[in-house]
Amino acid sequence: MSVDLSQFIPNFLAESFEGLELMESSLLNLEQGDDETMNAIFRAAHSIKGGAGTFGFDHVTEFTHLVETLLDEMRNGQRAIKQDDVELLLVSVDCMRMLIEAIRDEGDYDKDKIDETYQLLLVALKGKEPDLLPTTNNSTDKSVTSTDGMTEWNISFIPEHHLVQTGNDPLLLFNALAELGELKVEANCNNLPSILDADPQELYLSWNLTLHSKNASEALIREVFEWVEDECELTITQNKPAECDVESANLEEKLTASQPADSNDTANLDESLTVEKVAENTQQEKQVIKAPTKSTSKTKVDAGSIRVGVDKVDSLINLVGELVITQSMLSELGSDFDLSKVERLTSGLEQLLQNTKELQESVMRIRMLPISFAFNRFPRLIHDLGKKTGKDIELVLKGEQTELDKTVMEQISDPLVHLVRNAVDHGIETAEVRAANGKATKGKIVLDAYHQGGNIVIEIKDDGGGINRDAVYNKAVEKGIVDAGTSLTDNQVFELIFEPGFSTAQEISDISGRGVGMDVVKKNIQALGGRIQIDSTPGEGSTFKVNLPLTLAILDGQLVKVGSETYIVPLITIVESLQTKAELINRVSGDMVLYRLREDNVPIIPIYKLFGIASDADADSLEEALLVVVEADGQKVGLLVDDLLAQQQVVIKSLDENYQQVEGISGATILGDGSVAMILDIPGLIELAMQNANHRLSSKTHSPSAEGAMI
Repeated sequence: MSVDLSQFIPNFLAESFEGLELMESSLLNLEQGDDETMNAIFRAAHSIKGGAGTFGFDHVTEFTHLVETLLDEMRNGQRAIKQDDVELLLVSVDCMRMLIEAIRDEGDYDKDKIDETYQLLLVALKGKEPDLLPTTNNSTDKSVTSTDGMTEWNISFIPEHHLVQTGNDPLLLFNALAELGELKVEANCNNLPSILDADPQELYLSWNLTLHSKNASEALIREVFEWVEDECELTITQNKPAECDVESANLEEKLTASQPADSNDTANLDESLTVEKVAENTQQEKQVIKAPTKSTSKTKVDAGSIRVGVDKVDSLINLVGELVITQSMLSELGSDFDLSKVERLTSGLEQLLQNTKELQESVMRIRMLPISFAFNRFPRLIHDLGKKTGKDIELVLKGEQTELDKTVMEQISDPLVHLVRNAVDHGIETAEVRAANGKATKGKIVLDAYHQGGNIVIEIKDDGGGINRDAVYNKAVEKGIVDAGTSLTDNQVFELIFEPGFSTAQEISDISGRGVGMDVVKKNIQALGGRIQIDSTPGEGSTFKVNLPLTLAILDGQLVKVGSETYIVPLITIVESLQTKAELINRVSGDMVLYRLREDNVPIIPIYKLFGIASDADADSLEEALLVVVEADGQKVGLLVDDLLAQQQVVIKSLDENYQQVEGISGATILGDGSVAMILDIPGLIELAMQNANHRLSSKTHSPSAEGAMI
């Protein structure tokens, strides 16, 4: 019976990515003598190599073998843990990730970078026994060969008796060896017991194998026995023919060609073969020659998977069991119902409601992942940016176990990366500047995640120089974003950095400073139903606070009545709800109506006018009217509504998929009575109101009798 191994590839990919993350984070913290961390890194590389070999991803196996060999030397004390080697291993991890991603996506990878790093690994390993190096298409094995190019290997394989009980089959090992060359197998039956004493589940045979091969090396042969090396005695010897020609290994040729002939010091390598050069290339977009992956055609992979803890699955199964019991009880009541059973029916419905709610929460928990999945990339990012900018930066991670919906997590990762890069480039000062200002030369960036009011808050805080308010304001005036002399609050000035193309950087770097990105960051966060706020103090640093919903599937909303329609206002956008007072209402510039809310003047948007529906509300008489004050893009507005209804969680239905996109509406939901309610898109609503106001203003210019409006 054959087994389709391709069904296990998604698991291999998931485990490989986890292993790579472990390798990366561990390498950043690796110190001399830290055997536990060193062993963990080695095991991760070993598992990836083994898995790749199982599924036939030979290019991954080949590359990882070199990484594993270098790690093995460090683990065994043959090589001291040096920063250069750690940097090389970090670059190698990048390459391994690139190869794994190419398998996942069935796409291409940067072959030049792989080859460069491969050469660096070979150089780093120079001086070790050749059999530690793998045999590749360009063989690196310094072997002894006969004149016909064939090498004869004698292999003594004495397995332990219980070998077959662990699922290992010697025949499969011999088949793998036969792929390396011509194999002769001789069984040794000397230890066979009598048939009465033999245990049918044990193995009593041993073998002497003779392999003739052009390409085999001891390392490659040992790799065949890799999974049984702890369960056998394995001896490999090479027969030396009388006439032999000791070839210079291709490795030597490669190394000689790529480094000064009289030096083993990798520091003297050509610039194109330095770790720094390759590491730099990993950070830059460049035109590269793409090579096809070597993955087999059967490796169609669905990456849309998620790992779920057994406890969450058990909880779900228990709830489904409760739901089935309740459904049986209600079915029984319905088949023979009379008024005497009303109380039981009511109780059953309440139980059904409770079961449904718990089931919903349990299902939502399955999609929840710790935000550490997103945070794990930042130690490496800070490490690389610190090297590039010459800044010494400490990264502090908090709230790593805070859970967030998987989809939200995937979509927030890139905006977070951009914010952290900006914090390093623009926020943290150089050591000289910090010292001159009486601050510690080492800067600090804190990533913190926590729950607040049913949402998740992610803070990116730095102790740098803070945002220069005057510089931002003057740049905005220079670019014509605001008029000179316009009075703005600090928050309104900070919001200007989210304008497209806005930058106060004097020099453009490849880290940031081109003015692209921050507007995209804000749009991405808004697309997730979140918002971003900035708090900055000169000389003390800045904090970017990102508020996000826990999930994109369900929304906490406030139901409001406008005419005969019911709308949903996302709770995350609501500042407060109030009843207006006449003395706080101000009409300015003819059409615009503002409501004085403590220190702010809040424009009023009558929803019924915006959507053109009949309503009991009267925009001309706002005394004791109901306002829902919401905030988006740093701007507060008051939504004029007829009535406030309940707050409840609603399931979001896409308008794009079921109808079409509508300005000011982000989606729809179905209420308990079966009616459809629209979910308001607050940023879009404000923009729509502004467009209408501008249109009316333009019309009024041409027609003085045009009807006025509030905004």
